[in-house]
Amino acid sequence: MAMTLRLTPEDERLLAALAESEGVSRHEATLRAIREAAARRGHEARVAELSAEARERYADVLDRLGR
Repeated sequence: MAMTLRLTPEDERLLAALAESEGVSRHEATLRAIREAAARRGHEARVAELSAEARERYADVLDRLGR
């Protein structure tokens, strides 16, 4: 699907620098940034989920350690 991406001059400069540093096109750098952000968000959500489960499972132990 085609899409127009409007960037500020600063964002354009940052994208160009990112693409150059990775040795890829600006298009590829944009795709990589999107994928990395999505993966990071997914990872953060999973860590939060596992942390909540662990806090619930070990609530009594954590309470005793906090005393």
